[in-house]
Amino acid sequence: MNTSENPENKIETEIENLRAEIDRHNELYYQRSAPEISDAEFDALLVRLKELEEANPELITPDSPTQRVGGRAEGFKPFVHRIPLMSLDNSYDIDDLRRFDERCRKLADGRNFEYVAELKIDGLSLALHYENGFLTAGATRGDGFTGDDVFGNVKTIRTIPLKLKNGFSEHAEVRGEAFLARSVFEKINAELEMQGEKTFANPRNAASGTLRQLDASRVAARRLDLFPYDVLSGASKMFSTHWESFDWLEKAGFNVNPNRTLCQNIDEVIEFTDRMLLLRDSFDYDIDGVVVKINSTQLQQEFGATTKAPRWAIAYKYPAMQATTQLRDIVVQVGRTGALTPVAYLEPVLLAGTVVARASLHNEDEIKRLDIKLGDFVLIEKSGEIIPQILQVIKTRRNGTETKYEFPKTCPVCGFAVARPEGEVVTRCINPDCPAKLKARILYFASRKAMDIEGLGEVLVEKLVDLGMVKNAADIYSLQLEQIAELERMAEKSATNLINQIEASKTRGLQRLIYGLDIRHVGERYAKILARSFRSIENLQRATVEELDAIHEIGLTVAISVFNWFENPRNQELIKRLQAAGVKTEIDGETSANINENFNGKTFVLTGKLETLTRDEAAKLIEEGGGRVSSSVSKKTDFVVAGSDAGSKLDKANSLNVKVLSEKEFAEMVK
Repeated sequence: MNTSENPENKIETEIENLRAEIDRHNELYYQRSAPEISDAEFDALLVRLKELEEANPELITPDSPTQRVGGRAEGFKPFVHRIPLMSLDNSYDIDDLRRFDERCRKLADGRNFEYVAELKIDGLSLALHYENGFLTAGATRGDGFTGDDVFGNVKTIRTIPLKLKNGFSEHAEVRGEAFLARSVFEKINAELEMQGEKTFANPRNAASGTLRQLDASRVAARRLDLFPYDVLSGASKMFSTHWESFDWLEKAGFNVNPNRTLCQNIDEVIEFTDRMLLLRDSFDYDIDGVVVKINSTQLQQEFGATTKAPRWAIAYKYPAMQATTQLRDIVVQVGRTGALTPVAYLEPVLLAGTVVARASLHNEDEIKRLDIKLGDFVLIEKSGEIIPQILQVIKTRRNGTETKYEFPKTCPVCGFAVARPEGEVVTRCINPDCPAKLKARILYFASRKAMDIEGLGEVLVEKLVDLGMVKNAADIYSLQLEQIAELERMAEKSATNLINQIEASKTRGLQRLIYGLDIRHVGERYAKILARSFRSIENLQRATVEELDAIHEIGLTVAISVFNWFENPRNQELIKRLQAAGVKTEIDGETSANINENFNGKTFVLTGKLETLTRDEAAKLIEEGGGRVSSSVSKKTDFVVAGSDAGSKLDKANSLNVKVLSEKEFAEMVK
């Protein structure tokens, strides 16, 4: 008999192959910050190996990936942890959580206990050591037993106090998750792109790569952040409950994540996981699930741990936000400005609970940067409601059948020439009558933030343009009930509703009209400023570049764009026709009474909890009075309105000598 066909040999071979594959991906993830597969795919490899080893315990070896937590990066001095930083077992559905609850209740042997549920920040774990209140050491988790000494880099993280505010006089070890805020990550990648350097795939990779920098000044410039999740004293937990540690950490000066809850049972845990999933995309940091822990530290000690993970905690992971799939085709779409945007058509794959078959490729430069070919396997990521992005090409999976993609030299819709202005990354169709541009502009004009014409959707616009019934936005107001009712799948009731919506849109107001005209660089905010400043479309048409540039916030780029738009004869004719159709193109005189001289031209930042107003209500009052609401404090901020529990924004305002208003003082300004 051929020994290669022996089932035992096959199992042994599969185990060896799995270990080698997992070790390779561990190295790519921990040491190179260049993962080739998603977390879910890596976990699947580990689960399969664990299943095989449990069924064949005689094949388990001390160096198996199931016997350790992770990998340790090279280039720093080793740091041995007093207590191992163990990873957590993962759960992917509610049934897993309930089975975890059953195991805990069995171990508790009839005793009541509570759970603590907190966010699972998608970053990397750090151990911070304090002696007599002063920060003396900082290390990565590494393999759970030995990490990297990154003390010099840790000290640059501003949310890590160099001295504990509560004056703790003994040894304390604080454990937390280092991460990069999404907003910071976007700025870092933008700067790297401008410098012609390779960008990071995601905030976690950026945080990992940053902490391995040997130059601490570069780490400081990256603005890493940290959320602590535990504190130990000596070789044991500091408090009798895990929940108490959060209060101590806050008093010590740490930025503790507020999204946590104390749960009396597993149903409350599940309710928290569902609620956080809905809020996931509103955070300025990435999370990939919720961590559930037994609150009692005595029970934690009794429950103990396996060789890999504690029995008293589990990580409930949300649906994967990354996945690997194959690129089938690249199709170029043409937008309302003529921009040619390549879209990747993919082998459908399940991602974050939905089937994904397309991803954005942004522009020609992105295709070149990725060095992507038709047939390539790619790693994709989904964030929020944005179309998935291709993070990288898995070049190790190429087999020679892939083909090079050539970006089009003419418009794929109308066949006209395309151009790429110097200094820009976008290639555009130069045909002003390109059907694709026209359809997109009509949809934009009818959108909710513009003229809000309900019923004028993509399918109908496609028909109206293809039939020549609509050639610009003004043609919308020439449509007749009989014309629309005769179109395929348009009943008389639907046609009547659309005509009524078109008629109602005439009174939407000057701001919405300016926004709907799709002037380059003029979004909702600038449309509001222009409407308030000029009060009619005629005044705006007569404005010079100098007059436009003199308006607070507008700037020269926007001023030139607005001036050039109104200088175009085609656009002048469009305005005439819109006015002739009865579209309102001016602000009524009494609206000027809303302008509040205390607010006009001023920039406000809102922070903390307001007692008499919601944030949205306060922002509306400011904007109606002629002011602007910003999300961040800078030297250009005029006022910070601080409610209760105001945080870092208040601190920054004080450091920059920005005027801080109480809610009462703000109310006086409104009056």
